[in-house]
Amino acid sequence: MVDPAEVLADVLADLRAEGEELDALVGGLDAGDWQRATPAPGWTVAHQIAHLAWTDERAAQSAADPEGFTREAEKALASPETFVDEAARAGAGAPPGELLARWRAGRAELARTLAAMPTAAKLPWYGTAMSTTSMATGRLMETWAHGQDVADALGARRVPTDRLRHVARMGVRARDYAYAVRGLPLPAEAFRVELLAPDGRTLWTYGPGDAAQRVTGPALDFCLLATQRAHRVDLALRATGPDADRWLDIAQAFAGPPGAGREPVGRELGGRAPAVREPGGGGR
Repeated sequence: MVDPAEVLADVLADLRAEGEELDALVGGLDAGDWQRATPAPGWTVAHQIAHLAWTDERAAQSAADPEGFTREAEKALASPETFVDEAARAGAGAPPGELLARWRAGRAELARTLAAMPTAAKLPWYGTAMSTTSMATGRLMETWAHGQDVADALGARRVPTDRLRHVARMGVRARDYAYAVRGLPLPAEAFRVELLAPDGRTLWTYGPGDAAQRVTGPALDFCLLATQRAHRVDLALRATGPDADRWLDIAQAFAGPPGAGREPVGRELGGRAPAVREPGGGGR
């Protein structure tokens, strides 16, 4: 039987490693590089780190002071389309050294706070509630996704690691949410998802092995899709069945309204081949 405390400790260790990897990318940047545009429209490297600093702080507040967080969330949700950008813009205005120190302090505080929480605790979040482990997993997913934006802006190539298993699992578990948030009917059948891990040998599998609706491909590509960091046509993901095919058009691992996603670049990304749709898929 899996020990929930060990699972949380594992996620927190990977969250720390993910933060350290991104820190190594931005820690030595000069002031000009902090102002580089990232693939997110209107967001610079500074905006990306400011967003992570802010959300880490809010996550720590959710665990340590849920009533205070709820009050802050109510104010934020009064402007659901703008509060994320507003927080990023406010943080990005700080000098780079100050912003970096804020992010580092917030990461450390979040790790300490979550490690001290019961694993069964329910932490309030924007429009939902999350377990302690899910909160840590969500922070890892965001750190990785926004880290991808920073890497793209800097022209850096990151080596994928098995930490992606957390992001992939979150993307799979959020399948029904992706439909519901768009007002679409939920699929009637379970899906089979088979993802090739970064080591090129291990297969991460989800769902019944005999499911008719299937998604297969590299775990990295699925994570890029589910975090909306790449368009599906630029990824080597394969959909079998019309429901699975539709899911690849709307997948998102994050809470909140559907994002605009990324435009296709019409070429291979990082050595990955374009997506393939099996016969029977709902191609366009």
